[in-house]
Amino acid sequence: MPTGKVKWYDEERGFGFLSDDDGGDVFVHANALPAGVKTLKNGARVEFGIVEGRRGAQALSVKLLEPAPSVAANRRERDRKPAEDMVVIIEDVMQLLDKVSTDLRKGHYPDKKVAARVAAVLRAVAADLEA
Repeated sequence: MPTGKVKWYDEERGFGFLSDDDGGDVFVHANALPAGVKTLKNGARVEFGIVEGRRGAQALSVKLLEPAPSVAANRRERDRKPAEDMVVIIEDVMQLLDKVSTDLRKGHYPDKKVAARVAAVLRAVAADLEA
């Protein structure tokens, strides 16, 4: 079976084109997509059958081989803080949480303003770690 990449696909219109590894363009209709797949991402590797339609080559039985590379994942990796910087941030957060812990042991919750700041810091650190 031929392989190639998704050149473009319009989910609303229900069709697009694949770039065959041999150099040609192949029309693909929504009916040729695998069960449960509603769209194709540009650049995704696919395998497909070909039939000659009224207007040229048309893909049949499209199978996803590998998804398109994620631009968001690459951007997250590039924007990630260096590990040495995260060590300092984590140590500061530990000191902050230690103060909150001490107050909680004495039976005192932090006031709303302090609690909001601590929660914002924790969310920011979590986002940096997940990046």
